[in-house]
Amino acid sequence: MREGEARLSIDCGTATTKAVLAWPDGSSTSLSFDAAPHLPSAVYVSPSGEVWTGQQARQAAVEEPGRLIPSPRRPADDGLTVEGTTVDALEVVAAPLRRVAVEAERVAGGPVRDVRLVVPAGWGPRRRTWLRQVAHRAGLPQPRLVEAPVAVAGHLLATGVQLPVGSFIVVCDVGAGAEVTVLRRGPSGFEVLATLADPAAGGTAIDEALAAILIGGDVLGDGAVWSASAESVRAAKEALTAHPAVTVPLPDRPPVVANSAMLEQAAGPVLQRVAQLIQETISAAELTAADVASIYCVGGSAHLPQLAQAIAARTGVTLTVVAEPASAGVLGAADAGAANPSSADVVEVEVPPVRRAVAIAIPGFASLALIWQCLTTAERHSTLGVYFWVDLNWGEFTLAAVMALLACLAAGTVLGSLIAARSPTPGTRTEGGRVSIGILAAVSLGTAIAGLYAVVASQYFGQPVGRFLSWALWPIAPIAVLAVAMAVVAARQWRVPHGGWSALLAAPIGSVVTATLGMGLVQYSLTAERWPDMLLWIDVAGRVGGLLLGVGVVMALVAPLMFRLILAAPLAVITAAIVNDQAAGILGVTYAVAVAVWWVTRLWTRIIRPAPPSPAGQSPVMVPGGMPPGGGV
Repeated sequence: MREGEARLSIDCGTATTKAVLAWPDGSSTSLSFDAAPHLPSAVYVSPSGEVWTGQQARQAAVEEPGRLIPSPRRPADDGLTVEGTTVDALEVVAAPLRRVAVEAERVAGGPVRDVRLVVPAGWGPRRRTWLRQVAHRAGLPQPRLVEAPVAVAGHLLATGVQLPVGSFIVVCDVGAGAEVTVLRRGPSGFEVLATLADPAAGGTAIDEALAAILIGGDVLGDGAVWSASAESVRAAKEALTAHPAVTVPLPDRPPVVANSAMLEQAAGPVLQRVAQLIQETISAAELTAADVASIYCVGGSAHLPQLAQAIAARTGVTLTVVAEPASAGVLGAADAGAANPSSADVVEVEVPPVRRAVAIAIPGFASLALIWQCLTTAERHSTLGVYFWVDLNWGEFTLAAVMALLACLAAGTVLGSLIAARSPTPGTRTEGGRVSIGILAAVSLGTAIAGLYAVVASQYFGQPVGRFLSWALWPIAPIAVLAVAMAVVAARQWRVPHGGWSALLAAPIGSVVTATLGMGLVQYSLTAERWPDMLLWIDVAGRVGGLLLGVGVVMALVAPLMFRLILAAPLAVITAAIVNDQAAGILGVTYAVAVAVWWVTRLWTRIIRPAPPSPAGQSPVMVPGGMPPGGGV
C-alpha cells in the first residue's frame, strides 16, 4: 500500500458499478474490471446458486437470460427465487461490491478501511441501512454514505468551479434513470433542498426506445431478446453522439444501421421528461429558474445533444455537462471529508442581518410599555382605607405577555442562527439544530417573563397571584406549544430555509406596532380624566385604538394586501365598536389567538407542507423544508 491511507469510493449504480481509490497525495486510481473502467451491476444466478458478476455473468446470460438480474440495487426480502433457484437477496446485491473490495485490496496492497458509498439523495433511512448491510455482507468496513448530488457538487469545487456560499445549483443525473436535485451551498457543505427521481426518464428508457425502432416493437415484450441486445444498443447510443451512423450487431439477427435521426426520435420524449423534472424540482425547492446559478448534468446520457436544448427551452438556464460525467459522483465521494488544505477555502459565512434586531427590539419595548401603562393606570378600589380589588386592563396585561414571548422567540432564533454561522461544524443540519435550541430557550425565557409580570403585579397590588397568572400564561400557551413544535421541525431539517431561520420566524412587525398602539389608546380612553371638553376626544381615541387592534389582528393572520383590506374593514369596525372595560380582555386574547394562528400558518405552509409555485397539475415530491425567496413578513 502507498504511504498513507487510501480511500475507496464506490458508486453502485442501477446499470454499472464504478470504484475509485483516492490517495493522500490527491491522486486517484479508477479500478477496472475485465479490462473495462466499470463493472456491470447486473448479476447472474447459476443453477447451483452461485452469483456471478461482470463478463462472466454477461456470457452466461446469453444462454439463460432469465437468470440475469439486470438491476439488483434495491431492498428485497431475505429469499430471492431466480428460475427455480433460491438465493440470499443480500448475497445478490453484495456480489458486485465484493468484487470491488477484492480489486481494491489488490491495487492498494492491503485492506482499505475508509470506504464511501454513493447513494441517491432521495433514499430514506430504510434503504441506507439496507445498503450498509450489503456492504457488511460484501466484506467492506462500515461505509460512509455520500449523497450523489452532494458528491458531484464537491467534485465541482475540487475541479475549480466557483460556487459562492448561498448559491443554488441543480445536479441532474441521467443514468439508467433520472434524478434531479437542487442544492444550496452552505457554510459547512451542500444542503439538499429538493430531489425528484423518475426511473423511466433515463438511459434505459432511451435504449429500449432505440431498440424498438431498430428491431421492432416486439423486442420489449421478449425479455431474452432484449437482454441479449441491450449491450449492442447501448453501445450504439453512445457512438451516435459522435458519429452520424453506426452498425449495430444483434444476436440471431442481421446487423442494422442506426443513425442520429433514430436516436433523436428515441431520446426526444425521454429528455423532454428530464427537462420537466428539472422544472418541477426547482419549484419543489420553492425557487425559480432565475435563482439557480447553473444546472450541471452527469450520468451516461449527459452528452446527448438534445438534452441541453430541452432544458434550455424549458427553464431558460444553460446546461453544463460535468467533466467525466459518468465518474463525477464517485470521484466527489472519494474527496468528501478529505483533509486537503488547498481545497478548504475560508469563506465569510452569512449571518442574520442587523435589521433582524428590530424583530427583537420592537416587541420587547412594546411589552415593557404595555406592562408599565397597565400597572400605573390601574384603579384601586377600597373601603375604609383597605384595598379589596383592582380594576386592571387584563387585555393589556395579556398583550404585554404576548409581546414578551415574541421578543424572546425572535432573539432565540437570531442568536441560534448567528452562533451556527459564526462557528459552523460539518453537517447539513447545524443551523437548524442550533436554532431549535434557541427557540426552546426562548420559550422558557418568554414564559418566565410572563410569569414574572404576574408575580410582580400581584405583589404590587397586594392581590392573589392566581388571576394574574391565568391572564399572563393561558393566552400564550398555544404560541409556546407551536414554538416548541417549530423547534422540533428545525432540528430535523435537511436544509436551511431561503433567507435563514431568522427571516422565516421573524414576527410581523407591522402587526406588533399596530396592536400595541391600539391597546395603548384603548387603555388611555378607559383611564383618562374625563373632563367635559375632553369626552369626545377620549372616546375617539378609544375607538381608534379598537380599530388599530382589529387591523393588527388581520396583519398577523394574512399577508397579501388585498386580503388585509378585505378582512380589516369589518373586523376593525367590530373591535372599535366593542371597546369598553369588559371587552378589553377579549381584545387582548384575540390578538394572542391571531399570533398563534400566524405560527400555525408558518409551520404548515413554509415547513411541513410547502406549496411550491408550480403549474397546475404538477405534484412534486420534495425533501421537506423551505421558504420562497422574498417570503418575509
